[in-house]
Amino acid sequence: MKKITKNTVMAALSISLIASACTDALDQHPSGLLTGNNFFQTEDDAVTAVAGIYAILVHSDKNTPLYGDQILYLNDLASDYMRAGANSNSPETRAVSSVSYDASNFEVQCTWEQLYKGIARANLAIDNIPNVIAEDAIKIRLINEAKFLRALLYFNAVQFWGDIPLVKSSEYAAEDLNRQPREDVYAFIVQDLKDASALPAEQADKGRATSGAALALLARIYLVHSSLPGANVTSDLNSAVENACKVIDSKQYELFANFYDAFDPAKKNGKEHIFSAQFAYGQDNGFSGNSTQHCIWSTGYNQNEPVLIVADTGLFYNSYSDGDQRKAGSYAKSFYNPETGSVFEFDLPRFRKQIDTTNGANWLASAINVPVIRYADVYFTLAEALNELGGPDNEYNGISAYDALNEIRRRAFREGKYSASGTAPATHDLHGLNKDSFRETLQQERYFEFVLEQTRWFDLVRWKKLVSSVKRTKPAVSVRNYLYPIPNSERLLNPDGLWQNYGYEGATVANPYDETFK
Repeated sequence: MKKITKNTVMAALSISLIASACTDALDQHPSGLLTGNNFFQTEDDAVTAVAGIYAILVHSDKNTPLYGDQILYLNDLASDYMRAGANSNSPETRAVSSVSYDASNFEVQCTWEQLYKGIARANLAIDNIPNVIAEDAIKIRLINEAKFLRALLYFNAVQFWGDIPLVKSSEYAAEDLNRQPREDVYAFIVQDLKDASALPAEQADKGRATSGAALALLARIYLVHSSLPGANVTSDLNSAVENACKVIDSKQYELFANFYDAFDPAKKNGKEHIFSAQFAYGQDNGFSGNSTQHCIWSTGYNQNEPVLIVADTGLFYNSYSDGDQRKAGSYAKSFYNPETGSVFEFDLPRFRKQIDTTNGANWLASAINVPVIRYADVYFTLAEALNELGGPDNEYNGISAYDALNEIRRRAFREGKYSASGTAPATHDLHGLNKDSFRETLQQERYFEFVLEQTRWFDLVRWKKLVSSVKRTKPAVSVRNYLYPIPNSERLLNPDGLWQNYGYEGATVANPYDETFK
């Protein structure tokens, strides 16, 4: 077995584990010389290395950051409710929007590269932090933060591509650059998150991973895994329930009464935020900043369509019930224009959550964080898992599927403790549903809740209704779109180990999708 060490730059998979590792924060050292022996010596070195992993979420040397558009493109733009607007002049972005992308698509390639670049940084940190001169408690915390981030990056990758290379260390075997079974990837992710669950419940530096973030992500992962062929569905769903309830029982989090507060730059890292990609005013150097604002607000106060726009107002914007505050929190049909002193009405509503009206339309200066996990998602995970296990009345530790989803609806309609009085009747609580109708209601509620939050494609894939849902607005969709193609730029380096997914040019595998994939 040939080993590839930290001192070798491997031109494969865009996983040049040294050349790509920690270059944002460690540019005082030549990138080709970054090894455990000549960098990882002090506590500051360890802290800087982990900061470099966090930086992957919000910074790119090549394209938009992972949580500043890349995952949004492959997730929401490729789904049913969003499309590329007339202001989108990129054929690559428009191909994602129309689900006509292929293995040469630049957005697909960049997302792959950034995910593996972050994994490389995490591997380097995890391998070398044990050797630095620092207190054991600090080293353990930093290693567990790196494991949380590695798990998050792998979770995105395995959902987008299925079987993927599983590189576990900065020293790895050549065969690790081949696609590995999806089950192995999930097992590795779960172990990373179990380790990360030992993190503190709170961190002095807001925005760092915590035990709550690890448990919430673990709950979501078990829920997703339960939908995969061959999964032990009951075991996975029970694990999703148990981990979601650990987050709830911790009493660390609450829902904002005002839905839009979760996206207010003045309320970042608040009581509902479990883990967010951290953006700040004035981020620069390469492709930094929350560029989603540019994509949804680039045309300003006129009727020209921005880069990203709602695909169908009747199906999506108009589907909210009267009084649901998530509609105005997710879409803007009008904005006050300070230059004219009047309210501007849009023909097509704009996506609201990532528009920072306090700082104009400068996308590089947007300080709105991107929620990776909100507390609301924990309630949704719990409700979905409990219902699949036994229906809407099914409960765990005194919380039923109804209770979890009704908590979301009470906040949506400002009822109960979320009302101005704190005691308004909960007139929108769900009741009288069977397992199937509760499932359908929950799926619609997830759309209402998570517009622009980089979950929609993942949700439709998990529910095996990607084709039927997306076909309403994008007729080219087919079962091949349940996975993305392995980028050609990667397959050229390793054509046998990186075999192509079904439905894309060069694929030799049989159709893995049966009639349940609707």
